Amino acid sequence: MEYSANEFDVIVVGAGIMGSSTAYQTAKRDQKTLLLEQFNFLHHHGSSHGESRTIRATYPEDYYTPLVLESYKLWQEAESEIGYNVYFKAHHLDMAPANNKVLHAIVESCGKNSVPFRVMNRDQLDREFSGRVRIPEDWVAVATEHGGVIKPTKAVSMFQTLALQNGAVLRDNMEVKGVERDGVRGGVWVCTENGERFWGKKCVVTVGAWTTKLVKTVAGIELPMQPLETAVCYWRIKEGHEGGFAIGGDFPTFASYGDNYIYGTPSLEYPGLIKVAVHGGCPCDPDKRPWGPGNPLAPNTLDPLKEWIEGRFSGMVDSGGPVATQTQLCMYSMTPDEDFVIDFLGGEFGKDVVVGGGFSDHGFKLSPVVGRILADLALCGETQGVDLKHFRIARFQENPKGNVKDFL
Repeated sequence: MEYSANEFDVIVVGAGIMGSSTAYQTAKRDQKTLLLEQFNFLHHHGSSHGESRTIRATYPEDYYTPLVLESYKLWQEAESEIGYNVYFKAHHLDMAPANNKVLHAIVESCGKNSVPFRVMNRDQLDREFSGRVRIPEDWVAVATEHGGVIKPTKAVSMFQTLALQNGAVLRDNMEVKGVERDGVRGGVWVCTENGERFWGKKCVVTVGAWTTKLVKTVAGIELPMQPLETAVCYWRIKEGHEGGFAIGGDFPTFASYGDNYIYGTPSLEYPGLIKVAVHGGCPCDPDKRPWGPGNPLAPNTLDPLKEWIEGRFSGMVDSGGPVATQTQLCMYSMTPDEDFVIDFLGGEFGKDVVVGGGFSDHGFKLSPVVGRILADLALCGETQGVDLKHFRIARFQENPKGNVKDFL
């Protein structure tokens, strides 16, 4: 089909990691693609910037693990096309009390998805890491080879560059205010704040923390997504021990499922510092963030984090307090069940508008496969090899809390 300058096969709204990955996928399939971003490209207002994200295949929900395994392949495929690395390999370690239901579900998921793993008690873990990682006597750890660290801003830039190289049109500072059905020729009109209008045969909405607002404006649908503002903490590795915690050696990415969900990565972005943070944050309005010096980590969260570091790293990491805290670094877009929303908008739009959102602080690692799925839905009306029932919008009509999980 011949299109004018403002007409496209696919319009992707939102140029964070999910939108950029989707635009790369559609452009790579020879579809005329437009990628729109409300701020400058590679901005720091949303969920796709920063220094590091963890990738891991250990999920208590067994339907995520196959997606992670595919994502590893797609990350490497994109890296081979761009010519540089955004993914840095590491092993992964999960730890929790021996009776922890989440850890039991992780073990079951690994078995179901043929992910090799080892379960270690306190003494075995102590020997494995020469005392660098220790757990209480009534805890166990699960180790796998499927871990690693991704450089977020570099990854977004990679997908945008690849989309551009494959013929996509990229426009930033283009805030989308509406999407309208074209009742005459089909497709949709995407309308921006500055008055420009673009026609698309299909449209994919990937606007992160702004998803709820835009979807309500466009379709009147209330999606239960709560943006959270979070902080990332970096802790100093004591002198003489830096090499033992650095990326590229045997130190893993890690997650701890005790009273708090604590996670971290080997030392990579800042020499001599290790990232250890708590999952969670403070509710926020993405359009009214304070941008002040306040710390979204409450004292009742920071104190247990200090205790955890002192107990796990054998005094090799200074637990007195973080030496760097990046507040307002990032936003999560949380659904009640912490599962994604990947679905058609429906209603008058039918299958012409696809929504991807609610990635709940664990979506970045999966962005290559999410981009592939969103492109499939937009171009084919379906996707192969993935059961999307866990990600449907309708699940919240059946149960406001979404998917029921036995391990919670």
